[in-house]
Order: sequence, then structure tokens, then C-alpha cells
Amino acid sequence: MSAPHAWRTAIPEVVVIEPHVHHDERGFFCETFNRRDFAALGLDLEIVQDNHARSRRGVLRGLHFQDASAPQGKLVRCTRGLVFDVAVDLRVGAPTFGRWVAEELSEGNMRQLWIPPGFAHGYVVLSETAEVQYKCTGYYEPAAERSLIWNDPDVGIDWPIDAPILSDKDARAPSLAAYLAAPAFRWEG
Repeated sequence: MSAPHAWRTAIPEVVVIEPHVHHDERGFFCETFNRRDFAALGLDLEIVQDNHARSRRGVLRGLHFQDASAPQGKLVRCTRGLVFDVAVDLRVGAPTFGRWVAEELSEGNMRQLWIPPGFAHGYVVLSETAEVQYKCTGYYEPAAERSLIWNDPDVGIDWPIDAPILSDKDARAPSLAAYLAAPAFRWEG
């Protein structure tokens, strides 16, 4: 297989990966993760957990992260439907602190988004239903789980939806200003 095509976003640590897809009369085949190829892209990932979620149109999951006691990077892809996927830089002192980037991920474009530790992650479903899979570099640790409110004006994410369906927990997530009172990450650039 050919190595995937990848490019950095406006926040260079967040990377879009587009796998090489082989199509024939049977359908298609692609590698969604190859540690050697990813390392050649500067992404030497040790994947320890793989998650799969299904949601309906309008569901917004996020913005989630794990603190520095159990940091977790995520390689995210949409295997069915379409999502607007977002990463927010939470590394205090970073030139891009508080900024966000987004990418539409879909079963059609087969793109993946690499979101390293130190970033909050979330997505909203734009299709009737969507399935999202994400490979993680850290195990889920409930004690380390944190969140950021999806519509914080200090972050200013331009979500393509006004009234998403949220969990109670996500609806009560703290603001970026509250995060600054006890930040989970500091930039070490």
C-alpha cells in the first residue's frame, strides 16, 4: 500500500491524514493505520484503545480531553455519515492556545484527524446518522476526564448548528476561563 497523504492544519500539531484507497470491482481497501507510515509522517503513535460511537443528526459530543495525569491523543475518522470534527488547543502559553481547527470527516472523504494530547476534541453529526471511530494513545481514565463547553465565546467555534443535542454533562462543561484557573496543560515549546 502507498503511504497516506497528510497535511498540517492552522494548528500544526493537528494533522489531517488521507489514506490511499484502492478501488476495484469488489469495492475498496485502505490502511487506516500503519505505525511505520505514520512515524514517517512524524506521528509515532502507540495506539492502546480503539473506540466506536454512533449518533444521530444534531448530536454534539464534546469538547472532551483527559488531563496531564492520563493524556490521550486521538486519531479520529468517520466510517458512516458526516461529522464536523473540532480540536481546541488547551496548552497554556502556546501561540495557538484557545484557537480551534475543524475538518469535515465522512465515509466519502475517508479523512482522519490526528488530535494530540493537550487538545479538547468534539464533533457534531451533520448526516442522518454517523459512526465515528477513534484510536487513542492513552487509556480512558475517568478520574482524568475533563471537558470544555462547546459554545464558549472565548473560543468562538463556528459550529454549523445552533441548537445541538447534548448530554447533561456536556451541557454543563466549564468555560475556557474556568479552565485557566486550573489548566491541565502547559506549552513546552
